[in-house]
Amino acid sequence: MLMKTSSQTLTEQIAQRFAQRIRDRLLAPGARLPSVRLCAQQQGVSPSTVVGAYDQLLAQGLVEARKNRGFYVRESTLAPMDQASIATKYIADSAVSAEVSGAAAARRQRAPLSATALIRGMFHGISDKPQPGMGVLPQEWLQTTFLASAVRRSCSAEALNAFSLQYGEPAGDLGLRRSLSNKLAGLSVQASPEQIITTMGATHALDVVSRTLLRAGDYVMVEEPGWAVEFARLDALGMRILPVPRRADGPDLEVMARYCEAHHPKLFVSVSVFHNPTGLCLPPSSAYRILQLAQQQDFHIVEDDTYSHFAPAHATRLCALDGLQRTIYVGGFAKILAPNWRVGFLAAPHALTERLLDTKLLSTLTTPALLEKALAWCIDQGQLRRHAERVRTRLDAARNRSVKLAMAHGCSFACEPAGLFGWVETGVDTDALSQRMLDEGYLLAPGALFHAERVPSSLMRINFATTQEPLFWGTFARLRDEQKY
Repeated sequence: MLMKTSSQTLTEQIAQRFAQRIRDRLLAPGARLPSVRLCAQQQGVSPSTVVGAYDQLLAQGLVEARKNRGFYVRESTLAPMDQASIATKYIADSAVSAEVSGAAAARRQRAPLSATALIRGMFHGISDKPQPGMGVLPQEWLQTTFLASAVRRSCSAEALNAFSLQYGEPAGDLGLRRSLSNKLAGLSVQASPEQIITTMGATHALDVVSRTLLRAGDYVMVEEPGWAVEFARLDALGMRILPVPRRADGPDLEVMARYCEAHHPKLFVSVSVFHNPTGLCLPPSSAYRILQLAQQQDFHIVEDDTYSHFAPAHATRLCALDGLQRTIYVGGFAKILAPNWRVGFLAAPHALTERLLDTKLLSTLTTPALLEKALAWCIDQGQLRRHAERVRTRLDAARNRSVKLAMAHGCSFACEPAGLFGWVETGVDTDALSQRMLDEGYLLAPGALFHAERVPSSLMRINFATTQEPLFWGTFARLRDEQKY
């Protein structure tokens, strides 16, 4: 809130607020600032105060004024060679089919909230309020006593000297890989320790797979809606993204078949269980058809099972049905245990493990054995399993409360609520709403973030664990209704 008693003028406060959002990527390059009149109404100040604030942003080089169009976050300055590269890429994009080039052109139109904004929000802390757009559980949910015990067991002088004075095993701690092999067997995914490679979190595992199997210009099928960071990561590697609509009955197989005929994609990235952001799970019939298509069209499948700890063991997984022939399993522990441990892993076909390991060696050499050994102890002693059971029980109760509050405040769910996230229909443009909610200390996850084409959306993703307070929903409903009228 603006403070009239502050040592800063109202103009300076508004300018500082927008400047910080721009630096934190909460307002991305190309995003339009509210009009002077609208901003004045929202902040309860005079238009001249807003004009003064926007002038300060102009002077700082953070925004630009476009005649008769308003104020926009300034694009980064590019070197002449970068400009030429973008022009070349644009020409190349225009040569592909209308379906793909249209998506590529839309991706170049930046959304007001960038792909990394939610991640930055986790580090910067928008406010001390529970954050509806966060992708992790609240800290108090993750607090345990056994994590410290696990680390202490790995930190004795004898243990540290045994593994800290050398690089260690390239594929990761053997004890952890054995534990992961047994854990995957409980999900009907048969993977020997030799097929498992540890990584610096699940995102690193996805990156290792992409850098191993793909080259710049290759086509990749990715579910839409899907995680914005995955779209941005593949785009940064120079891949051509083919968005596959994710429906209640699974990915749209007709769209996938058309992509295969036209573009011969090399990879399909899927979240089979508790898909982000919809919470959908893959039906067995759809899983079989996806695997048949992969066999016929010769592409690999990366199955991101980040949310496995919230799901029943019997949930359908492509890797279980395929037996790690064309599939690669990716997992991690940031959502359920310790986000800062950064322990992830992948399980792959025997024929790919050496290539994947080479890529890991080029990026990180090895991974820290201390935390890998501690995690193995947590798994082997049953501590992780019991902790996950407690979290699931708590999440079920939180989901029930959150759903009731959402519906009581005029929202509906685009998909049956399940898992950690809800896919909520709000009835208004959630990009615009997200900027208003920031003023109240809440970071939303607007629907545009989860689409490769970055089109306006009235959907938003909520975290059931952080949306149980009536205060948030009351604020949300008030600002949404103001936006409607």
